[in-house]
Amino acid sequence: MSLFFVALQFLTRIHIVKQDCWTAEDFGRSTRFFPLVGLVQGVIYLLVAYLLLPVLGKSAIFASLMLILTIAITGGLHYDGFMDTMDGLLSARSRERMLEIMKDSRVGSYGALAAICLILLQWSLLRDIDEAFIFMAVYTMPLIGRMGMVLVIASFPYARPEGMGKAFAEMADRSTLIVAGVTTISAIITLGQVAMAALVVGLSVAYLFGRYATAKLGGVTGDVYGAAELLTETSVLATFLAAGKIIY
Repeated sequence: MSLFFVALQFLTRIHIVKQDCWTAEDFGRSTRFFPLVGLVQGVIYLLVAYLLLPVLGKSAIFASLMLILTIAITGGLHYDGFMDTMDGLLSARSRERMLEIMKDSRVGSYGALAAICLILLQWSLLRDIDEAFIFMAVYTMPLIGRMGMVLVIASFPYARPEGMGKAFAEMADRSTLIVAGVTTISAIITLGQVAMAALVVGLSVAYLFGRYATAKLGGVTGDVYGAAELLTETSVLATFLAAGKIIY
């Protein structure tokens, strides 16, 4: 259970148990609990949506507050990785130079513009998803997003000789993928075909992005993990939007 709290405290601002001393092995072994952290987030998002929707309706302020909630819960952790990744991948430089750019703590124009575009896209999706699917969307979004993160960690080599993300890559084996996958499927299988379609689409996007990053960088990094999580969440929202358009 302690490894779940390691994952929860690392991925979110939810600190139930005080843990100040983490080892690389703790980080790596906690990977299998990432979808469970996503489940906790999904329940929180679902409860808040149930409170806000009757008052605000499917309005712009509802979409804004839900998006702000997702950032507040995670501390914007993955946006940092997303911006660094976009700065590197969009620079069209050599592999070595891309990795150097991604390691720079300063945000460049590519990263900033990519983050703005992503936030606008997520806001628009939350605003336009049919009300019949909005609860399902906010519940499954972080859960599938975390599973996409695990898929990338387990499927692709680490691009750097060292780094925080390397601990995840070294400890993520087939059993990690199985445990994470069972957790994810168990949490959404009863929700129906649209939710399962969102899972397939989300994981496909995560895997394809991981392949793209690997082709460019020779592997993935901790920043790529964060970017994959956000892109997976966005593709989940897009799936529910498309389902609403098709069904209704």
